Amino acid sequence: AQGSHCGSRYRSSQLRSAAFGVMVQLRRQFFCAFGFPLALHAVEPNPPIWPDSVKVFGPETSKDEITTAVQDAYTNNGGQNENGQFSSDRYAFLFKPGTYDVDVPVGYYTQVAGLGFSPTEVVFSSSKGVYCEEANYQFTVGALDTFWRSAENFQTNADYDWNGGSLGMMWAASQASPVRSVVVKNDLSLAEYVGGAGEGYSSGGFIANVVVNGTLHFGSQQQFMTRSCTFNAVEDGLFNMVFVGTEGAPSTSCGGPPQYVTVDETPKAAEKPYIMVDDGGSFMLNVPLVASRAVGAKPTPSAVSHPFENVYVARSNMDTAATINKKLAEGLHVVLSAGIYELDAPLQVDHANTVILGLGLATLVSMKGTAVISVGNVPGVHIAGVLLQAGPEPTEVLLEWGEGVYAGEAENPGTLHDVFARVGGPASPAQQQVEIMVRINSGHVIGDNLWLWRADHYSGGETVLGQWPVNHAIVVNGDDVTMYGLAAEHTLQDIVQWNGERGATYFFQSELPYDVTEAYGTEGYVGYRVGSHVQEHSAYGVGVYHFFSASPVIVQSGISVPPSLQQSIHSPLSVYLDGMGSVQHVINNLGEASQAGSSPGSVAVWYCSHQDQDVVV
Repeated sequence: AQGSHCGSRYRSSQLRSAAFGVMVQLRRQFFCAFGFPLALHAVEPNPPIWPDSVKVFGPETSKDEITTAVQDAYTNNGGQNENGQFSSDRYAFLFKPGTYDVDVPVGYYTQVAGLGFSPTEVVFSSSKGVYCEEANYQFTVGALDTFWRSAENFQTNADYDWNGGSLGMMWAASQASPVRSVVVKNDLSLAEYVGGAGEGYSSGGFIANVVVNGTLHFGSQQQFMTRSCTFNAVEDGLFNMVFVGTEGAPSTSCGGPPQYVTVDETPKAAEKPYIMVDDGGSFMLNVPLVASRAVGAKPTPSAVSHPFENVYVARSNMDTAATINKKLAEGLHVVLSAGIYELDAPLQVDHANTVILGLGLATLVSMKGTAVISVGNVPGVHIAGVLLQAGPEPTEVLLEWGEGVYAGEAENPGTLHDVFARVGGPASPAQQQVEIMVRINSGHVIGDNLWLWRADHYSGGETVLGQWPVNHAIVVNGDDVTMYGLAAEHTLQDIVQWNGERGATYFFQSELPYDVTEAYGTEGYVGYRVGSHVQEHSAYGVGVYHFFSASPVIVQSGISVPPSLQQSIHSPLSVYLDGMGSVQHVINNLGEASQAGSSPGSVAVWYCSHQDQDVVV
């Protein structure tokens, strides 16, 4: 039952689910879409059997039932003072098509998603709708630690006055907190003002395929990425606001604040796989098709749909690497229910077009020193919605994509959507360690919102003296790899090493490690390195920040590329956040130093090559 063949069908916006369900049922009984017999495997239940961590609501569900479930989750994983930041609880709230007059606060490790074919089939009509408040009302903390949550595939008619004139949806979050395929009837605020305290700091972020009919307020966001969106108006922002294929984006302006970096079209991308339910109650896994040169949001996507008879729903309290791999070997797609999966072997993907989709920030922990996901030399694989976590044993890599040299397929690229990784954070497992978080060896792979984090703080306090060792966040060896929204922080050597040809990054945010000694600078490590042999590479909005808290570290350059590629790195910057030391140049030997200024606060330095000048603020 391969993704591009048996048990699947192309869906256009005109094809509704009831008729489609009949077609798939007949085809499932006899032949696949192209006339080949179906693979022999046990038919999975449809509707699936969900664990308690996944709640499915319909218009018939009482408001009290929804509110109780949502508030119970928020009590555990939400509220003030970063409550739940390293919780072991995971939640996914899925809403069938209909209208819901209910407010839904979203805390840590919580996903809220509509189950319609398009966002407008699930509507939140309440005053606040689906919302995320900053996890700390102290304005110097604000949303800086508001991570690991998501909002997807619905329309919100919210009209609450959050910030004194901004009426609509609040999503005051930082990294690993995407908003996808959402229609916002009014305004969207990405930072929160608390009376008497000011607007809290925030460090996002990523939204894709989002329509905002009012104003998008970046507020205090230090940096942000929007891909394939449609906005009526945009305001605010600070160091590095990157817009790709976005209608209503402001014009590029190197330097700032705010710095706006605008790329008119999204060269090639696909939206994240998602789940829908038809009128008869059957579930399908939708895989949007790849689009080239896209501009603006497309709330109704073209997609391939897979009935859940061909989708295995894994549960963390029952499944192991062995049971999940058995289903993958049979050619099934896998949905990982919200939970924590402690794995003694990698999930092995060896069939083309396979989908692994996590719900509720499904977390995969390496317990025996192996990768948690390994993708073979096959095209069209989709990995989405997962949090990869290092374990207690020496480990080479958490996610390995491809073996040796595999070119991939330009017309059928692999994709990573909302793939997050961390080394440190929760106290368990102890002694978390890995050499590389993500390594991509194959060609034609597209990343779409990655945050790869060596913890600067954890449940026991601040990280010190090289705790949570990890050398690199991501190593790219494959050709023709593209990243939309890449954030990576605090690794002990180069954060990014890019060795493949024709790579492209649209938005990069990083922080150098806080806890290192001066030796870090003398070793010549950087935030973003393109190999000296690489001939073609481009990047837009590349930011390297630093806060050396332990030693006065001197780094020569935040970004290192072959001299011939300097003009292909657009609007790079370095930012002194606090602490000691400096970064002497933005890129290679170009750009002024970022270091403490004459007054307290951050200092940003942009290198604007087309203007042949630096901008220092």
